[in-house]
Amino acid sequence: MAVAGRAGTSGLPLSKNIPAGSRTRMSKLLEFWEFHEMRAAVIIFALLIAALVLKVAQMAGRVEQLAGSPAVVADDQQLGPAITRLNAKFRQQWQAENLLVGDTVADLTVLRRLSLAMFGTVPSLEDIRAFEHDEQPNRIDRWVVKMLQDSRYSDYFSERLARSLVGVEDGPFIVFRRDRMTAWLAAQLRKDVSWSQMTKELIAAEGLWTDRPAANFITVARMEDESLNVNKLAGRTVRTFLGQRIDCAQCHDHPFDPTWKQADFEGLAAFYCQASLSPGGVTDYQTGKDKQEVVYKVIDPGAETGRVVPSAVPFHPEWLPADGGLRYRLARWVTHKDNRRFERATANRVWGFMLGKPLHEPVDDLPHPVDGETDALDILGQEFRARGDRLSVLIRMIAMSDVFRLSSESSADNDDTYTKQVQAWAVFPLVRLRPEQVIGSLFQAGHVRSIDQNSNPFVRVTKFGNENDFLNEYGDMGDEELLQQVGTIPQALLRMNGRFTAEQSKVDALSAPAQILNFSPDNAAVIDNCYLACLCRFPAVDERAYFLNLLESTTEAAAEKRKANPEAPAASPALKPTRTRAQVVEDLVWTLFNSPEFSWNH
Repeated sequence: MAVAGRAGTSGLPLSKNIPAGSRTRMSKLLEFWEFHEMRAAVIIFALLIAALVLKVAQMAGRVEQLAGSPAVVADDQQLGPAITRLNAKFRQQWQAENLLVGDTVADLTVLRRLSLAMFGTVPSLEDIRAFEHDEQPNRIDRWVVKMLQDSRYSDYFSERLARSLVGVEDGPFIVFRRDRMTAWLAAQLRKDVSWSQMTKELIAAEGLWTDRPAANFITVARMEDESLNVNKLAGRTVRTFLGQRIDCAQCHDHPFDPTWKQADFEGLAAFYCQASLSPGGVTDYQTGKDKQEVVYKVIDPGAETGRVVPSAVPFHPEWLPADGGLRYRLARWVTHKDNRRFERATANRVWGFMLGKPLHEPVDDLPHPVDGETDALDILGQEFRARGDRLSVLIRMIAMSDVFRLSSESSADNDDTYTKQVQAWAVFPLVRLRPEQVIGSLFQAGHVRSIDQNSNPFVRVTKFGNENDFLNEYGDMGDEELLQQVGTIPQALLRMNGRFTAEQSKVDALSAPAQILNFSPDNAAVIDNCYLACLCRFPAVDERAYFLNLLESTTEAAAEKRKANPEAPAASPALKPTRTRAQVVEDLVWTLFNSPEFSWNH
């Protein structure tokens, strides 16, 4: 009796009792079935993956099923009267100077400006289609409110604010965490916390730079001897929060502004003299190890000992609270409700963020406010104060202003007239896109859906890597970001020949060009969607006609014609199309990416 054996037993395996020829045939049969079972499994798996990719592509390309329109803005949040006063102030200036004013642009152009200012990218095709389908009243204001609730706004604006607060460098090793600072700013913006409250926390911050991110405003001034550079802190405080650069008054009276004296700078620096770094983070010490009060001393050239400089403010000392630490008192003085410099500086910087150019240039050299006079910055600042010092109020007012909706095209017949129009904001300023706006727009235009916190991790990681690589090659504007700079030849060549433009214009997998090509109902829609994704506008008649001719002269179009009329004579080799629809679309998108219209805010 045959026994099925097991390893380690005296029984024989069953196969030992089968004739050799039969064993060979059985072995081949088993190998055949194993090979085909494996092949079938691979095919089934590949089909499942393909179905999943197709489903994702269909979802990504379906731009008609979008979220509903933004909700109506509550009555108590309406800004109409303040916007009317702002518009009247500009119109009064235009009439006084007898200036021709630019036309009002289409809402799609306003949407592009808003997206660049608040998100750092052009709007996605998804957002554009949703915007087009929104026919309810007050569309722009409702969309601005919706964008203020989007994490893309808080993430982008926090980076812009951080540049003025701590610069763009990595700062002192260990004790400075710029990423924690920007994350904290983004969290405050998402909660719509008042700018005055954030300012107070930044100036008077205590604790570890990781647990209390606002403390990084202080720790960035750490020097090699582990002390804090109080001069740097004083200069940045006035520059960022009061809109005036007084750094040169550190050594002498301001050469161009007699209002600022060296004593003013020293008195402001003295407010930071008690701040120091300890194992517990930023701490204020009122007395030193010798039990003596910590005071600020300045050693004049040629002197052997320092002179004591008391903390003092350059104007309105009555705004200083009587109690509290030095930095606490300074923070309350800077943000005091009657300090017009604070609200004007804030309004001017936000204006610069929104239009690419501050209302008064440079952004940190504002004229002194004059009692009894009210300009556009005052109107913005007054509403900003009345609404709780919230940056969102300034953003909405600027976005709803007449200036924000003006065309950048001028009817001036000479340079002098155009210069006057620009200076009086009678036309929208032509401003070159910032480096991160260029790569952000390239990447967003390469995707149909919005790239945000809901995007899949692979897309977000790819975007982050592309941005860093692009900025390293393209260059960064640093903390002098609102100074107008000219473009360079290497930057133009990077946009033309760099891998970033090539990757985003390629008809490949889930790219916007591929989805537009595959899901647009006809050639005209292909061209429309490409223009919308890249330039946020529809093509002109001659532009559409040109690219329609190219799409109707492809190998696919020729094949369709032969199929419809198989008996027609074949075209000569010289006239036979050689380009595919994909190649035409890639060339179209590449052309739009490299147009001046793409790389400028207009």
